[in-house]
Amino acid sequence: MSRPGQGVMMPVNGLGFPPQNVARVVVWEWLNEHSRWRPYTATVCHHIENVLKEDARGSVVLGQVDAQLVPYIIDLQSMHQFRQDTGTMRPVRRNFYDPSSAPGKGIVWEWENDGGAWTAYDMDICITIQNAYEKQHPWLDLSSLGFCYLIYFNSMSQMNRQTRRRRRLRRRLDLAYPLTVGSIPKSQSWPVGASSGQPCSCQQCLLVNSTRAASNAILASQRRKAPPAPPPPQPPPGGPAGTLAVRPSATFAGAALWAAPAAGPAEPAQPLSASPRSPSVPSGAPTPGQNNLNRPGPQRATSVSARASIPPGVPALPVKNLNGTGPVHPALAGMTGILLCAAGLPVCLTRAPKPILHPPPVSKSDVKPVPGVPGVCRKTKKKHLKRSKNPEDVVRRYMQKVKNPPDEDCTICMERLVTASGYEGVLRHKGVRPELVGRLGRCGHMYHLLCLVAMYSNGNKDGSLQCPTCKAIYGEKTGTQPPGKMEFHLIPHSLPGFADTQTIRIVYDIPTGIQGPEHPNPGKKFTARGFPRHCYLPNNEKGRKVLRLLITAWERRLIFTIGTSNTTGESDTVVWNEIHHKTEFGSNLTGHGYPDASYLDNVLAELTAQGVSEAVAKA
Repeated sequence: MSRPGQGVMMPVNGLGFPPQNVARVVVWEWLNEHSRWRPYTATVCHHIENVLKEDARGSVVLGQVDAQLVPYIIDLQSMHQFRQDTGTMRPVRRNFYDPSSAPGKGIVWEWENDGGAWTAYDMDICITIQNAYEKQHPWLDLSSLGFCYLIYFNSMSQMNRQTRRRRRLRRRLDLAYPLTVGSIPKSQSWPVGASSGQPCSCQQCLLVNSTRAASNAILASQRRKAPPAPPPPQPPPGGPAGTLAVRPSATFAGAALWAAPAAGPAEPAQPLSASPRSPSVPSGAPTPGQNNLNRPGPQRATSVSARASIPPGVPALPVKNLNGTGPVHPALAGMTGILLCAAGLPVCLTRAPKPILHPPPVSKSDVKPVPGVPGVCRKTKKKHLKRSKNPEDVVRRYMQKVKNPPDEDCTICMERLVTASGYEGVLRHKGVRPELVGRLGRCGHMYHLLCLVAMYSNGNKDGSLQCPTCKAIYGEKTGTQPPGKMEFHLIPHSLPGFADTQTIRIVYDIPTGIQGPEHPNPGKKFTARGFPRHCYLPNNEKGRKVLRLLITAWERRLIFTIGTSNTTGESDTVVWNEIHHKTEFGSNLTGHGYPDASYLDNVLAELTAQGVSEAVAKA
């Protein structure tokens, strides 16, 4: 199935514009932490377009149309979304699609997450699904878009090709996305009211206007001539070497927002909701009153090359490298910093907390074996496929033939069990007629034999079978984990929430290699990013139980697999395989650390779903 073309973006002053006199649907999107462009809703996009027509260099307060987006503001000049309560910034873009596509018709495709909430697909995926739906295809393979999922329209479900896990999906009608033709009118002053042209009185706009007024006063004072100042003294030996020069938000002049110099540790983004552009100054000309003396000599030289040019007429803010943090709102800290700097007072901004990934250094003599777990290392080698396991023989081993099947759906092909398999004509196996139906021995779920043969042939072909309905595993399930090494030992440090116990540290190490016949692209090189990877468990009875089961899962090659990274989008790389690990030692800022009272029970359930249980580990 051909993939529909994505929107063509033509950057003009940071904004995309469609070709002249060509109608296009406009979809505004933001970049998430997994490098995926996520669409705003149609209502939000209409609001952004309305503001854009009034002032192409202004700011958009998203909370005016969506209560869930109250903290967010989009700066149209720098094309960034800014969150006022945390200072987080993300790039945004203005993308265009055909008016006859899903966004032009107001059609949204969504999948159900683990919490029961509905999440919209990325716009390119939504368009692809809608095209297949309109052409009345029974199913859709999303592998061409970089996802290992199958969409079944008869059951309105999404299935993971590797794990066979299914999720519900739905198609709903919403407001159509805005339509545009040609260019956008020239910008005007911001903010502009809906009808009278008066500024809005909501809290977000009041914050924007108060910040802008303060910034205007500062810029006016900076433009006054000031007598030349002597070079700044060098910091004393042993003094704070981290006096950082931080430049203000790009809403001043369209550059990147708050950034710290490359030579020092990164500072948290200190946001400004909106601010005026500074007057243009010829490049290379000295800027009257520009506060370049707040930076130490070496940093003045590196800051220009490392962080691009600072907007003319805007003061640089010295942020002291102090230990500890305070409960200061980032937006308030940013505005306060500007005012204090203009008055010649020192500025002290708080740092965002950083995850504590590793424990303090541990000497070799302090590293001990884990009690009750033999050895300290497990290695896996390259898998040799057992070609004697015929798919038909494996399926018949676990199934009982059903002479009179009930009139219900086969959840693999979505055809009725009383009719032939949907794989008739697609897959041919001797002795497996399309109308044959079997029942799995332990769970009792029924399927066409040909459907189960097709499912097995598309999997790891390791002699095991997993029921696609209840996930019951028949045989010993193995994975496609590349060769590597697993080490585990005890260290004399405690995890948050387990103050009275030491810590089990697990170290996984997998080198780069060549994909085997069981991998997505046999013969092609795969990458292994971030290894060795360190994971942590408490040294208590349940923690040691999890370790024993993880060793079994490692030996069955179930911990990792080769696929596409959810974080970077890179394909043909080693990724986690649905058994969650804790990779933060002393914090839980990312959700991958402690304290987490339910983690050990959750990971035991995940291991059981992979066919790894306590009875198996003891066998």
